[in-house]
Amino acid sequence: MNRVPRLNIMGIDVDPVTMDQAVDTVAQFLASDEVHQQVSVNASKFVLMHDDAELREFVRDASLVCADGIGVVLAARLLGRSVPTRLPGIDLFHALMARAAEQGWKPYFLGATEETIQEAAQRLTAKYPGLEIAGLRNGYFSDDEEASVAEEIRSTGADMLFVGIPSPKKELFLKRRLHDTGVRFAMGVGGTFDVVAGKVHRAPSRVQKLGLEWAFRLAQEPRTRAPWMPRRLATFVGRVGLARLGLYVIPDDG
Repeated sequence: MNRVPRLNIMGIDVDPVTMDQAVDTVAQFLASDEVHQQVSVNASKFVLMHDDAELREFVRDASLVCADGIGVVLAARLLGRSVPTRLPGIDLFHALMARAAEQGWKPYFLGATEETIQEAAQRLTAKYPGLEIAGLRNGYFSDDEEASVAEEIRSTGADMLFVGIPSPKKELFLKRRLHDTGVRFAMGVGGTFDVVAGKVHRAPSRVQKLGLEWAFRLAQEPRTRAPWMPRRLATFVGRVGLARLGLYVIPDDG
């Protein structure tokens, strides 16, 4: 498998890929007999990984790790690594849906409310003619139902699984049940289904291009994001500064 060499950023290997390279990599995953997973990392996730061993393991085990936030791209460049661009998870999701419609890949959608996931599916099939959705399910299920959810996914013959449920439930479900689903590729998509369904709005394109989508989300959801987002961003900046001096790296559990 032809891969762009990974770059180590503060102890985490990140794939410095463009959108086309990321989609082509997923195509290679789907052509193999192995199970692969994509993870997007931003400044907040880098901060959380310092104290969360399970999250560190989850990210380090992923086959494809993309820089979602502009903070990771800038940090990489400050540390002498060249990451070509940020790859927002929602943009990668749409690129994969476009390719799935062309190649006949069958995705399964897991997450959000029943109304939202149904609306998202309808909009996606309208946007990408030829897209065949293997199945979908809302994200409300107990730990005791995990096995049956995984079996339900397997029964559809899905090639790809996109999970839009909150952390850490998303990571725990994929860690425990991914190999039971029968898919060859999985990706966590955060609130993508809400955006696709029109329940939540993305930042204007100009704001996205400036790398300030995080600020737009903070302005949209001040009650939920203000208590933690500025603090995590400040922590991330401080740790990047220490890493540049050779004084910081995310713990190695190996």
